[in-house]
Amino acid sequence: MIRPFLTFTLLTALAACGGERPSQNLQSMARSGPAATAVPVSGVVSSKSAKQLFGYEPAPSPQRSEPFGSYSKGCAAGNVQLPETGPTWQAMRLSRNRNWGQPTTIDFLQDLSRKAAQQPGWSGLYVGDISQPRGGPMLTGHASHQIGLDADIWMLPPTSLTRSQAERENISSISMQRTRGAYVNDGWTRQHHEIVKAAASDPRVARIFIFPGAKVQMCQNESGDRSWLRKVRPWYGHHYHFHVRLACPAGAAGCIDQTPPPAGDGCADAQDWVNNILNPPPPRPRDPDAPAPTPKRELTLNDLPGQCSGVLASR
Repeated sequence: MIRPFLTFTLLTALAACGGERPSQNLQSMARSGPAATAVPVSGVVSSKSAKQLFGYEPAPSPQRSEPFGSYSKGCAAGNVQLPETGPTWQAMRLSRNRNWGQPTTIDFLQDLSRKAAQQPGWSGLYVGDISQPRGGPMLTGHASHQIGLDADIWMLPPTSLTRSQAERENISSISMQRTRGAYVNDGWTRQHHEIVKAAASDPRVARIFIFPGAKVQMCQNESGDRSWLRKVRPWYGHHYHFHVRLACPAGAAGCIDQTPPPAGDGCADAQDWVNNILNPPPPRPRDPDAPAPTPKRELTLNDLPGQCSGVLASR
């Protein structure tokens, strides 16, 4: 019952609402509707949980494609859908309705899947969560993936690209880590290395998050150009999938890029992560006079860029 209530509330409150050279495919995908602009909202609506407002939207806004805000505090106008099945990919967990992203993201995923299909034993990619139809905070899971520029790519090499929707709900990816992420396990292959390298070498990509042991392994195995390794950042988890984050598209004035990674290949930093996994530093003593940590507050619509009210209102 929550979905009709939210829709009625928004429509009532918002009644005043009236890098790389893009490929031809990208140009054809991009939406060309009106630009998203902020619209007046009541105090009741602006204070509502943003994940409740965005998490139940079933379709994208009919607006010009544009991301607003940052990866963990924003929304997306004019998202487009990664088709559920393509010649070199399948979107997974379709019940989540998270196979939506900005046109540059969908174009990138199709490009990378074609490169993955050239690897021995890989027929393409299984693509996990991208974003919700209108971006924004998600009901469950990710803190990021809010502006249509993040995507999770499964570590599982696809053996079939004709899986049914039911199969895609029940199949799982596979973990590549060993010793709590300090090392890769026997499932890690040179093909994984090459697919991550292809993703990181794409000028549209800002960062790739993967578990520390994989970054160290790639540092050890790469004998050619190492510049791409700078974009590959060690992070907790990310051993069932690697997370690709694209830079804000050219001309997206409302999009906030993340600070670029530090100079260098980042291999020493990844090794430090591994050392700390193997030999954890002693915990810092707790200050008995320190105030109790404040619980993290849920984002509200008022916390997001003003254009996000227009993204929600657009019909």
